[in-house]
Amino acid sequence: MKIIGDILTTARDDLPDEHGASITYLIRKANISHGRISKILNTLVSQGLLEQTNSDGACKYKISNVGREFLQAYNTFNRFADSFGLTI
Repeated sequence: MKIIGDILTTARDDLPDEHGASITYLIRKANISHGRISKILNTLVSQGLLEQTNSDGACKYKISNVGREFLQAYNTFNRFADSFGLTI
């Protein structure tokens, strides 16, 4: 869940350009291997949390409205868990 939260936060706040974040950029931000992030990105796109676009022949990822709602709920839950001393 933490990795998904990091990917969605990066796709929301930390985009290198208006077209979205490249897979390489997300790999660096999430500190995860290419094979693992590819599976996660496919899942996030298929669930509607991320939007995939093509820019200059490369796939770019941006957070969707559903992804923003999910991220808000995730952050709320994360704060709630922290208040009880739980780590997610």
